[in-house]
Amino acid sequence: MKKIVLNDIEYEVVKDYREGFEEEPVIERATDYFIDYDYIFGDWAYGKLRLKGFYKKDNKNVKDINNIDNLDKYIKENCAYDCKYFLLEKKK
Repeated sequence: MKKIVLNDIEYEVVKDYREGFEEEPVIERATDYFIDYDYIFGDWAYGKLRLKGFYKKDNKNVKDINNIDNLDKYIKENCAYDCKYFLLEKKK
């Protein structure tokens, strides 16, 4: 599996749909805002990378909108049809 370090935290690429993971744009866009999240999801819309943080369901900060169990719903409702996307999981 591919790995990447963002803000001194190691992540593993656990999903890379249609080769959506591109390291350089992720490094440029991933700010310290994402440090608390268990996952970082990225999708491409009109040539631009969008990032969103998600939590595991047992994380004390989890809400429906950022629960990783709702990722498929998020993709269906918020992403362009059949867009490229990826999911990074924080390694402990």
